[in-house]
Amino acid sequence: MAVPRQLALALAHAESFAREDFLSSPCNAAALALIDVWPAWPDRAVVLVGPEGAGKSHLAAAWADMAGARLVSARALEQAAVPAALATGALVVEDIAAGGFDERALFHLLNLVREEHAFVLLTARTAPVTWPFAIRDLGSRLKALPVVALAPPDDALLRAVLVKLFADRQLMVDESIINYVALRIERSFAAARAVVAQLDTEAMRAKRPLTRALAAEILRASQP
Repeated sequence: MAVPRQLALALAHAESFAREDFLSSPCNAAALALIDVWPAWPDRAVVLVGPEGAGKSHLAAAWADMAGARLVSARALEQAAVPAALATGALVVEDIAAGGFDERALFHLLNLVREEHAFVLLTARTAPVTWPFAIRDLGSRLKALPVVALAPPDDALLRAVLVKLFADRQLMVDESIINYVALRIERSFAAARAVVAQLDTEAMRAKRPLTRALAAEILRASQP
């Protein structure tokens, strides 16, 4: 007879976006330095680029706390709302992607940033230099902005991220699990986040402590 499996609830897990909780590494050193040297930025507007889960939102939140900035999604940015969004003199516009924002609104924002000597931090997965633009002047403006990139994690950072993700779920796991998982997933923050969620869920369903043996069993079962 099959062993009953516990229903695992999809509960939210608190994740700290404080500056002191950001895991530093050579692959993100330039981006972290950008946040720390503010307001001595090379331009009033800067683009922070990196793959999904690389830490862009964490750094943006840390800078927003430091600069008193508001945060808005690129898709939600509207031309009429730009002055109010920039009311504190600093703004984060997150997840800018080609074709995924109102060009007039962003052009208005960049002009207002210069006029009011404000600051804006733009986050994106790819650099604007590769995007097509309907408003040519906006394209020129964005492509001229300083771009600071977050690279994929090195081995040490990937292990540190796994430890933090498990800790965020209040799971204190053995180092052998960290090493085992790190060697068997894609070297990306998104993959680390996904595998930690999977291991947590499956361990709860099986009503078993998360050991290296269970991690190996779960990962083997999930392979095609």
